[in-house]
Amino acid sequence: MQNLQSIMETLSGWVWGPYMLVLLVGTGVFLTLRLMFLQFRLLPFAFKQVFGKHDKAKNSDGDISQFGALMTALSATIGTGNIAGVATACVLGGPGAVFWMWMTALVGMATKYGEGVLAVKYRVTNENGQKSGGPMYYIERGLKWKWLAVLFALFGTIASFGIGSSVQSNTVALAVENSMGIKTWITGIVITVFSALVILGGIKSIAKAASFIVPIMAIGYVLGGLAIIFSNMDLVVPALKLIFTDAFTGEAVAGGAIGAVIRYGVARGVFSNEAGMGSAPIAAAAAKTDHPVRQGLVSMTGTFIDTIIVCSITGIVLVMGYLVAGNTFGAETGAVLTTHIFDRLLPGVGGWVVTFGIIFFAYSTILGWCYYGEKCATYLFGEKFVLIYRLLYIATVFIGTVATLDLVWLFADTFNGLMAIPNLIALLLLSSVIVKETKDFLEKRKSGELY
Repeated sequence: MQNLQSIMETLSGWVWGPYMLVLLVGTGVFLTLRLMFLQFRLLPFAFKQVFGKHDKAKNSDGDISQFGALMTALSATIGTGNIAGVATACVLGGPGAVFWMWMTALVGMATKYGEGVLAVKYRVTNENGQKSGGPMYYIERGLKWKWLAVLFALFGTIASFGIGSSVQSNTVALAVENSMGIKTWITGIVITVFSALVILGGIKSIAKAASFIVPIMAIGYVLGGLAIIFSNMDLVVPALKLIFTDAFTGEAVAGGAIGAVIRYGVARGVFSNEAGMGSAPIAAAAAKTDHPVRQGLVSMTGTFIDTIIVCSITGIVLVMGYLVAGNTFGAETGAVLTTHIFDRLLPGVGGWVVTFGIIFFAYSTILGWCYYGEKCATYLFGEKFVLIYRLLYIATVFIGTVATLDLVWLFADTFNGLMAIPNLIALLLLSSVIVKETKDFLEKRKSGELY
């Protein structure tokens, strides 16, 4: 077992090493340039699509609304990374890591846009009359590389049992035990039952639950963070100044290691918003839409919401706490550090904001990742495997609350990273298709054929 853990640590270090980060961010930069900074030019229009009724158009096709597809993707994206991941980035990379998280998100929006376009462009209708899509389909149908599509689906299926279910339920169980003293197995039963009630209903049930939970949890967490910011306004400007200056000096990291600032900012940014990982386009493929580009625009708003809004709240509050503590984060890290600083800056309430944030963020991730894993598994084994997969997934939710997950974390992190490789290859090689679809959409809007 020790040898296996050592092997997985080495593999995980390679998968999430500098080459992968360069590939992830480089793909975003490449698509940003090819699309002529579309994510900035069309961001206001993209948000109109999120809350619009375009899915009601007579030529729209899909299973769930564009809003439902976005909420399903966000349910899996907005998770413990927004709380624990940002804290880890700040501890290991210093306050300047927040700046590089922002930069990663801005170019990642182009990546997420491209994923959404290809997901709808190459989606298929399965034997149950539902839409199936995502990297495995645009790799197979666009690149004609079945073997690479199979690899993505295999990596996605394995990753779902870790990063999607057991790791998330474990995080919730430990947070509840630390805050309320409730035994992990009791939390396990509760979260497993609530997960099963939604998961067994399929994508429409998941989208309905996500559309209710995600806005509430995100708004609640952001309001809690804003309460801290507005009640400590004297710290805001110094915190922002430190984020920007440390991003280029690395003075807060031992030895002034600017490389560490960039590395951890980029790594945690990608881990949080999942741009380029290939997960979100699986949900995007189910959306009712009249054109692939319309859903691509909706998809890219998810990266903005996740990192530019939610992660920023965590990052700014953490740096404010860093200043209050005398330019140190202390010995704590992860969710414990975030909880401690929120509670220090908003006594009596702040800690609970983080605790409930962890509970709902992790629960929503369990729901969203079940759909991702299910689509990957059925791509490999067929639609008859759906119920088997869902039952296995639900079982790992409970197992996660009572097991030690060091090795599971390594497997989850590694296979989550491996998913990105086939997806990024497809995005780069199919970039001309993304550009072509974009031009088609803009021309049709200009002529009045689309609105």
